[in-house]
Amino acid sequence: MATPTLNLEHLAGQRLMVGFEGINLNRDLRFLIDTLKVGGIILFAYNLSAPAEIKDLCASMQQYAALCGLPPLFIAIDQEGGQVARLKEPFTQFPGNPAMTGPQDADHFARVTAKELNDLGLNMNMAPVLDVAPEDTDSIMAGRSFGTTPDWVATMGSRVIKGLQQAGIMAVAKHFPGIGRTTVDSHFDLPFLDIGLEQMVATDLRPFASAIADQVTGVMLSHVRYPQIDPDWPASLSIIIARDLLRKQMGYQGLVMTDDLDMGAIRQYFDMRTAIQRLLQADIDLALVCHKGPDIETAYETILQKLTDNPDLKRRGEASVQRILKFKQKYIKI
Repeated sequence: MATPTLNLEHLAGQRLMVGFEGINLNRDLRFLIDTLKVGGIILFAYNLSAPAEIKDLCASMQQYAALCGLPPLFIAIDQEGGQVARLKEPFTQFPGNPAMTGPQDADHFARVTAKELNDLGLNMNMAPVLDVAPEDTDSIMAGRSFGTTPDWVATMGSRVIKGLQQAGIMAVAKHFPGIGRTTVDSHFDLPFLDIGLEQMVATDLRPFASAIADQVTGVMLSHVRYPQIDPDWPASLSIIIARDLLRKQMGYQGLVMTDDLDMGAIRQYFDMRTAIQRLLQADIDLALVCHKGPDIETAYETILQKLTDNPDLKRRGEASVQRILKFKQKYIKI
């Protein structure tokens, strides 16, 4: 992949991973690519049809990005298995992380899933879930977590990460720094988890430390507020959690991304411009805006404005896009 020359508009667009409506390269999708110059597209059930049509969609997106002189696109999907699996039959259906009984199950899931994603032209899986769901908590993640103990979650997550990435699919560990103890769904409201960093290091953070050691491509931040760590901001907008804890203290050098900024935990409390300014300051590489609407353009325009007006954010933005391009170079073969 030849590295294109990137101006400020490219630097802004590459920081966005967005959703769209439709099953083909329609007008909206072309606008996202040619005008907003987005770095990635995430697919949901309403974008998916027959396997041949999904493959054609992915190929047409990459061809159009190349025609526009852009780097190849991250094309992502949530394919955890079980409760969260966008690809339905005829694709392989797995019972989900809680049903896995040993590393051989994780290896099988990763191998089969990677092949199916590769065959379609997808290159990133928003998995594995590394949240630990304690037995004594009515966890929102009980149906999606590998289990109740940090070591087990770390072991299983590690196998999934290695299996996906060895087969050419970028893995994204989620939801940092851990939402297994929460009982409120961040799709609808802003949860909080009132425990200290020391307790999280001993439990919730251990699977993520393992993922970092395994060189996981991406880490997705949660829309949860941890008041003993950052009293003001959820993890997805937190300099303390994203930059200081994840990058500096834990040494993570891969891609950091938000969860969907359209979710209720963010939309009800923060406007898009504020959210974007925060994530730029926190060295978060990718903003996920997963639904069609004006927020995608607002996010792009805000990034562009901040990079234009603030030399420090421009310097940080250039470093972020270099990380993005490094992983595109490594994983995306067009």
